[in-house]
Amino acid sequence: MSRSRAVGLLVGFAADRLLGDPRRGHPVALFGSLAHRLEGWWYADSRRRGALHAAVLVGGVAGLGAGVELAARRRPVWHAVVTALATWTVLGGRTLEREALAVHALLEAGDLPGARQRLTHLVGRDPSGLSADEVARAVVESVAENTSDAVTAPLVWGAAAGVPGLLAHRAANTLDAMVGHRSARYERFGWASARLDDLLNLPGSRYSGLCVLAAAPGRAPAAWRAWRRDARRHPSPNAGVVEAAFAGALGVRLGGLNRYGDRLEERAVMGEGRAVVAADVPRAVVLARRVGWVAVGGVVAAVAVRRR
Repeated sequence: MSRSRAVGLLVGFAADRLLGDPRRGHPVALFGSLAHRLEGWWYADSRRRGALHAAVLVGGVAGLGAGVELAARRRPVWHAVVTALATWTVLGGRTLEREALAVHALLEAGDLPGARQRLTHLVGRDPSGLSADEVARAVVESVAENTSDAVTAPLVWGAAAGVPGLLAHRAANTLDAMVGHRSARYERFGWASARLDDLLNLPGSRYSGLCVLAAAPGRAPAAWRAWRRDARRHPSPNAGVVEAAFAGALGVRLGGLNRYGDRLEERAVMGEGRAVVAADVPRAVVLARRVGWVAVGGVVAAVAVRRR
């Protein structure tokens, strides 16, 4: 089963690189619709109710994945196919790249209002008052964080736990995006989803940092210094690692003042280079692409070694 898992992870990664997410009927969108409906049934301003919400949805998806894996385990070809389909479903590297480059194209064309609007596809912060360079910084930060959340972390869970690991990670990540943010409605109800996402992304974010060092060897010392010095000052225990590593590898500074509706948040500075400009967005995309290939090579090798 290890060999078919390794093949499935590699094929699924390649499918994401070639095809990206389907335009319609994406399973993650269907999961989001189900989560929204269940939230309407049992929402309460309660951590306990929010924990139930996360347990039912993430546990249900993991159970479905376990059933599929169990049914396929005796047929290596079928097991590789279902692993590849699950991997393609949960990865988002190609779509992340497209969205980042779309914002960059609008910035290059001088369409700042359009760039601000397209930025909402990537981040939750209020873009209405952002300058062109601040929009570019937001894109680079999103590329860094989501390279971990949508590429390296799911690959880690796919290597460790197969189809159920892939699906459970994506379910937790989706729930965090839906209810894990700070607001009056979700301060308590979303607490469990946010903490579960932090826990599941813990190994993937550290692996992402290592992959940045391998993907940009000439800048590895600077990336390592930024990681060790700055990551702990980020409010997220995971995003800080990969954002700091990206900042060091790109030779730029990330962090600063962000607006989320009526709330202002001063993020610690990551890196010690210059401020981000629009031209750094394609550089971040190239780095993220390299990190993805390093990550999939590493997990495939790990699965193969474990088999032997």
